[in-house]
Amino acid sequence: MSTWSPTSWRNKSILQQPTYTDAAHLQNVLERLKKYPPLVFAGEARTLKSQLADVCHGRAFLLQGGDCAESFSEFSAQNIRDTFKVLLQMAVVMTFAGGMPVVKVGRMGGQFAKPRSADTETFDGVTLPSYRGDIINSVEFTAEARVPDPERMVQAYNQSAATLNLLRAFASGGFADLHQVHKWNLDFAKQGEMAGKYDELASRIDESLKFMEACGVTSTTYRTLRETDFFTSHEALLLPYEEAFTRQDSLTGEWYAVSSHMLWIGDRTRQVDGAHVEFLSGIKNPIGLKCGPSMDPDDLIRLIDKLNPGNEAGRLNLIVRMGADKVAEGMPKLVQAVKREGKNVVWSCDPMHGNVYKSSNGYKTRPVDAILTEMKQFFQVHRSEGTFAGGVHLEMTGKNVTECVGGSFQITEEDLQSRYHTHCDPRLNADQSLELAFLIADTLKAARQ
Repeated sequence: MSTWSPTSWRNKSILQQPTYTDAAHLQNVLERLKKYPPLVFAGEARTLKSQLADVCHGRAFLLQGGDCAESFSEFSAQNIRDTFKVLLQMAVVMTFAGGMPVVKVGRMGGQFAKPRSADTETFDGVTLPSYRGDIINSVEFTAEARVPDPERMVQAYNQSAATLNLLRAFASGGFADLHQVHKWNLDFAKQGEMAGKYDELASRIDESLKFMEACGVTSTTYRTLRETDFFTSHEALLLPYEEAFTRQDSLTGEWYAVSSHMLWIGDRTRQVDGAHVEFLSGIKNPIGLKCGPSMDPDDLIRLIDKLNPGNEAGRLNLIVRMGADKVAEGMPKLVQAVKREGKNVVWSCDPMHGNVYKSSNGYKTRPVDAILTEMKQFFQVHRSEGTFAGGVHLEMTGKNVTECVGGSFQITEEDLQSRYHTHCDPRLNADQSLELAFLIADTLKAARQ
């Protein structure tokens, strides 16, 4: 009999957690959160799992993207809309050019906590606790701001609820209607090379829709032309918060995390006997597992057995984050081990986290060329191994930022300072995201042919 419960993770060793100074205050907040309504429903998580099963079997492709870390200060309807809009653009490019359904999952509505490489950071000779995301402490570099505050979990919940409310309205209220493909283009992206390619594709979609309407297939009669399914996800890092939103489904009696449709375990917290793996092993949501260059094939199989003992298709998403210079060495042995053991998994590529460097003027950035290279190598490995490259996992935004160098706009290191807004890691802007979408679409099209 399973010994798992929503609290069993507390008996395991745990990493990347804040130290709250007032235990009574923390417990009070958690008790309040346990009474709050769910952000998502078990049935929605089951729908996502079903769609991810299609990805697992090569019948669909996963697009997962959004902010590296959501913030309280930049929270606005416009930012949510613009990121959603770019994800729609990317999905329509992949669907139309690649000829395959796209499962859309945002890093939104809960992506507040961030793992850090060190517990402290030093600036101008002053050392303070690291910023761990707005759900824990503040990005401002002061001693007071860096103290973990349990009340921030309440604010994160409220912002997540508002974000999900708006996303559901966008997805089902007409904004996602395929007749709007031209209007999805962002103003700043209209001048670039990618905008021209997108407009050309949008015109072809318009022609196809007119033909379909002549045949009686309209957005009035077919929901899939006017609405879309859109799901949310975040890293399950702050386990006390996740425990507070773990509820028992009234229909099945199974436990679901109702803070998000999908949760994932980061590369720093994937110990098979650790708290994070223990917690995610018991919830029935689809889950992700980051696989970095240090992942051992045998360890991966042990993790798969722990997280998906029933070998259920759509349950587990392996998010590979190697770095462009490490894919050829590190990834094939993982794919071979999973294939040899007959494990049902979704293979997804995170081309962001392994390609970070510090620019000459002190900004943390990522080269678009390295991101594109890692994505290409991800597809090449799967083609060589006879397995399916199932998805992409991106840190991106609809804002006109200059955080990643290169791309069709040719952002230079000198340009970074002009619009570098991220609180944590550098993100692709809309034009750079579309560039990657066209690469993926061309690869999917070639694989189909």
